[in-house]
Amino acid sequence: MNCATPSDFDAYKCCRLCPRGCAVDRTAGKTGACGETSECRIASAGPHFGEEPCFSGTRGSGTVFFTGCSTGCFFCQNWQISHEGLGQVYDPGAFFNLVRSLTEKGVHNINFVTPDHFWPHIAWVCIKLREDGITIPFLFNSSGYHREDMIEAYAEHMDIFMPDFKFSDPKLAQQCMNDRRYPEIALKALKKMVELKGFLNPWDPSGKITAASGVLVRHLVLPGHIQNSIEVLRLLKKEFGPLLPISVMSQFRPTHMCTERKLLTRALTAAEFDEVTAAADALGFENAFVQSVPDSDAFTPDFRNEEPFRGNHL
Repeated sequence: MNCATPSDFDAYKCCRLCPRGCAVDRTAGKTGACGETSECRIASAGPHFGEEPCFSGTRGSGTVFFTGCSTGCFFCQNWQISHEGLGQVYDPGAFFNLVRSLTEKGVHNINFVTPDHFWPHIAWVCIKLREDGITIPFLFNSSGYHREDMIEAYAEHMDIFMPDFKFSDPKLAQQCMNDRRYPEIALKALKKMVELKGFLNPWDPSGKITAASGVLVRHLVLPGHIQNSIEVLRLLKKEFGPLLPISVMSQFRPTHMCTERKLLTRALTAAEFDEVTAAADALGFENAFVQSVPDSDAFTPDFRNEEPFRGNHL
């Protein structure tokens, strides 16, 4: 089947923007594997202080949370927007105005969260923002589940890549997001990101100097699946060496979908997280953010609120 070039809005007519390759005509009101039509929907936008210090800095990261997701992990902490469709439609002009208003708040970057399934809109807005004189970095904040041949198009507009690397275990990937190919797909995409943008620069974990370009990889540790995390770290070290910037996260909290599936129904323990961070130390990672196990839900979002993250007000 011949599909339109993904850089064009016509890409929605035969959508292959993600590895699922569903080829749905989203312009006809049909929903793709991401759960969305061609109408760009956004659930929240504003300065966010819960990202790594090199992105949040002192004035926040200008996050734009899109509705829908092609990865579809059942345990997603953003389940209200990734699975339940909470969000409002923005035409291209309104989308531009929304992001333009964020830049006027002094944010350090524009942080597009789960952006791949609305890439034609995002590319258009990025072009218009640069034409309008906006110079702050654009950040691609994603699941890591991307077509390798799309990364070059992303890199034409994005300064920073912040992908997840969720699974080293194909069986766990199948169980959580219904695609056992995730490890190989994510690795190919990540290699291309690093090839095109290099490692995060500058590396200032204090947040006094925010990042301007490059790649940082996130990994969320899942309770009961410590070996998956350790194997992710080993894979990253083998492929990219100990200077790859990483962020090892402990913020997992069970959602109602975990309860329904009777999987991942408890929080991560401190002992589990310590085992993973000890592995990161043993592997010699030099540029690593390591969360403490959270004792509150201040940065667990509720997208029904105008400000989803209570911690942004603390």
